[in-house]
Amino acid sequence: MKKDIKQQKAEDLRKELSAAPTVILSGFEGMTVIQDYALRRKLAEAGAKYKVVKNSVIERAAQGTAAEAVAAKLHGTTSLAYTAADPVALAKAITAYAKENAVLVFKAGVVEGRVINLADLNALATLPSREALFSKILFLINSPAQRVASAMSAVGRNLAYVVQQGVEQKKFKDAPEV
Repeated sequence: MKKDIKQQKAEDLRKELSAAPTVILSGFEGMTVIQDYALRRKLAEAGAKYKVVKNSVIERAAQGTAAEAVAAKLHGTTSLAYTAADPVALAKAITAYAKENAVLVFKAGVVEGRVINLADLNALATLPSREALFSKILFLINSPAQRVASAMSAVGRNLAYVVQQGVEQKKFKDAPEV
């Protein structure tokens, strides 16, 4: 590959990596075309991109990005998966695929500027999805308001119940029959 083509590929990748705070580097030694296609499809469903790139191009492209800390001194076959969207979805897709196919090996990763190891990746994959977290937060925010509304309506309901019982038991003078 000519030097100017390598530089252009590195520059294109740098633009994509600078917009992606989550990058996962993995090895794929011995992966078949069918397995690669399945991984690419799974990652695309998670909103991530997946590329197989030479280590020297990754090192050049990662300079000045969040992935710079993990891109140095790579060896062997390396692929990278990255996303600007939900890092949990990417982690879930990668770990689920790696459990089914042992040929995919985690090398390193960066999530929101923080270098992660395999244990961190597995912990990230066990988190609920972004939508589930938002729904839990909204429930917690809405819960006090629901309790106040319930308590306020209970006062009127209980008063009406006491008055109705008093009328039924004829506790009031000159009360009309119900």
